[in-house]
Amino acid sequence: MTLHSWLLAIRPRTLPAAIGPLLLGNVLALVDGTFSALVGACSMLCGVLLQIGVNLANDYFDFKSGVDTDERLGPVRVTQSGLLSPTAVRNGMVLSLLLAIAVGLYLIYVGGAVVAGLAVFAVLGALCYSGGPYPLASHGLGEVAAFVFFGLVAVVGSYYTQVQDTTVTVWLLASTMGLFNSAIMLVNNTRDISTDSKAGKRTLAVRLGQQQSRLLYSTLLALPYLTIMLMFLLGQLPGLVVLLGFISVPMARVLAKEFVQTEGAALNPLLGRTAKLTMVYSVLLSLGLPLSQLA
Repeated sequence: MTLHSWLLAIRPRTLPAAIGPLLLGNVLALVDGTFSALVGACSMLCGVLLQIGVNLANDYFDFKSGVDTDERLGPVRVTQSGLLSPTAVRNGMVLSLLLAIAVGLYLIYVGGAVVAGLAVFAVLGALCYSGGPYPLASHGLGEVAAFVFFGLVAVVGSYYTQVQDTTVTVWLLASTMGLFNSAIMLVNNTRDISTDSKAGKRTLAVRLGQQQSRLLYSTLLALPYLTIMLMFLLGQLPGLVVLLGFISVPMARVLAKEFVQTEGAALNPLLGRTAKLTMVYSVLLSLGLPLSQLA
């Protein structure tokens, strides 16, 4: 039971899925004139703890359900490989979620009933993604869950906690983060089409097949840029923000091209690179929003 094993379990490369949206939500609050550094730090910590909890739950529940086997193509799963015991991973999941709730209590104190509702929704989502009587990931809803929790809930929730309100701009930018995070999930599920099919796990990629999944991936990467361009044309987003956001377009184009030409275990590097694209996009927009106020 080593530190290396736990690092494999929490999957640090996936954490940008939580960090990017929360960064953007807090920066949106900052430029709108209502911001607390403590609230921002707590929302970031809470989001990361929830992401770790989701990763551990995925590792644990997929082992218990028999989804993870020796044929697995993705990165090492610590429970299936025997690096950590099922009990240790389950306890780690529970600890992560309890710590997230503990930090979240302060956010509930600040944000009130709406944030409390979001907190309950987020914890249930973490548990129901791979576990429970109707695991979302096994019924083609993994990408939808990523869009909702790591897009809408993360951005709008962090913004609301700071400002006690929302705007159309916040919701639209939250949707762009959700689309990128759905793309991350789609890479994972497309890689596992063959093994998930054998295990009876009906992910969206299994339902669509390899070719349609490739088309969907390209669409998910393109829609955020189309959205921010439309927001600019409608006067909801400064041009500087859009220009900075478009700096990441070449990264997205390369990923879309490689995804079409890749399958199976060879998709593993694209998983981390799609998460990196998500983070780069978030940072670029988060820089552009305050800079546009100075221009």
